[in-house]
Amino acid sequence: MSTALRIVLAQCNPLVGDVEGNARMILEQVRLARERMDAQLILFPELALTGYPPEDLLLRASLLGQVEAALAAIAPLIDDCHIVIGAPYRDDVGLRNGAVVLGNGREIARYAKRCLPNYSVFDEKRYFVEGTQPCVVSVAGISVGLTVCEDIWYPEPARSTCDAGAELLVNINASPFHASKYSERLETLRMRVAETGLPLIYVNQVGGQDELLFDGQSLALDGSGALILRAPSFETGLYLVPHAGGGEVTELASLEDREADAYRALVLGVRDYVRKNGFPGAVIGLSGGIDSALTLAIAVDALGAEDVLAVMMPSRYTAPMSLEDARIQCANLGVQALEIPIERPFQAFLGVLEPLLAGRPPDATEENIQARCRGVILMAISNKTGRMVLTTGNKSEMAVGYATLYGDMAGGFAPLKDVPKTLVYRLAHWRNREQSVIPERVLTRPPSAELAPDQKDSDSLPPYEVLDPILEYFVERDWSISEIVTAGYDREVVERVVGLVLHNEYKRRQAPPGVRISPRAFGKDRRYPITSGYGRAIR
Repeated sequence: MSTALRIVLAQCNPLVGDVEGNARMILEQVRLARERMDAQLILFPELALTGYPPEDLLLRASLLGQVEAALAAIAPLIDDCHIVIGAPYRDDVGLRNGAVVLGNGREIARYAKRCLPNYSVFDEKRYFVEGTQPCVVSVAGISVGLTVCEDIWYPEPARSTCDAGAELLVNINASPFHASKYSERLETLRMRVAETGLPLIYVNQVGGQDELLFDGQSLALDGSGALILRAPSFETGLYLVPHAGGGEVTELASLEDREADAYRALVLGVRDYVRKNGFPGAVIGLSGGIDSALTLAIAVDALGAEDVLAVMMPSRYTAPMSLEDARIQCANLGVQALEIPIERPFQAFLGVLEPLLAGRPPDATEENIQARCRGVILMAISNKTGRMVLTTGNKSEMAVGYATLYGDMAGGFAPLKDVPKTLVYRLAHWRNREQSVIPERVLTRPPSAELAPDQKDSDSLPPYEVLDPILEYFVERDWSISEIVTAGYDREVVERVVGLVLHNEYKRRQAPPGVRISPRAFGKDRRYPITSGYGRAIR
């Protein structure tokens, strides 16, 4: 680049479907970028005007009409700079995932995304038609080449854009977070820079959208591949790109460790799900165990203690220490707490079912009745107060079905749905480093559902140190039983775990959504049939 083009990255958090609100947000960001940074080019994320992913809202003609109206209203107001907005639009070929350039009071260009992802959580080919042509626009005498998200993961779009005369590549994104995603992105961007010799500017969305979480971490690389800007993760903001080629480097936002990244992702995911859906707060069943303790800490960090209600629902099997620890945590966090024993409703259900239960030994039936008593209480509180119930189950439990339908699975959002039990412990320890809010005894005592006398999770499941790696291999990496056994695990244990995973798909299909933080999460990411004979033959 021969001149210092003042480029600002608008790392923003749009609301899916709120075209008018997103347009107002875009105009406010433009105003601030002009006033504070004298921006000449402002980049917004992929589909910023509709939010990402809009899914089947794209099938609504009214949404596309709102987009065109918003673009027409914004364009005359962009007269002293240029902006690139992600927006869907329809042309003679079909619906496009586009980048729209506005400047000089008018629309200058539209670019259609050329590589449409159709794997993992992405299904863009359901909606969009691929573009075929590069797009290069002139901004303050600099030829700027446009790409959208997935385009940059393949050599051809960047190469052809370079061949079309670009002096600078920009890439607008809605790239979801998962562990290790940052390093994958940086490696890919450096490959494109090495292939083209061009500086590359990458802007990413921030915020939670149902199960997906967008982490930001927008980047800028100079023509040698050196990182000259890294915006913070999980934060909105405007970030001025230093002169690419002038040796100038802004302060790079620090990289967090895996626990910090995961915890901050969960906090943002809970905050956006509750707030964007209009709930005044959250209610959580607090048992005195590790999962509900971590969920409560996340909820308070996301929403504030005043908007979180903890409900302790002891049963005849609840250990006194569980109730004590739950009370201590509520005091530590400043959370309002209710105590509602479940013995009376439990006895009432046992009485109603006595003709069926008589003469039969207690089993999971009685255990599940207790969990369902708690579910009814939490949902009643939710109905009366408007607060969303946050469930407390983790990924290990969801995988093997160690959860009760219409009991502890009853609720609106599951913060720990993609968090294995071993990571639950690490996150709890990490949170306590900042401030000791989770009692030490919760971190050290053996986990238990406390639905039967002296019950421990290990009575029903392999140790989590064994279970979690097996689940990672089978669920996230699609390894076979034989491959997992070869990695050093007992065949009988592996076969049992795999059987539980396959058998409990029907439960997971009825579970609330939760924040995706792994490369493969249950829900939108991993789609297995409920009715299947596959498990009979798998080896």
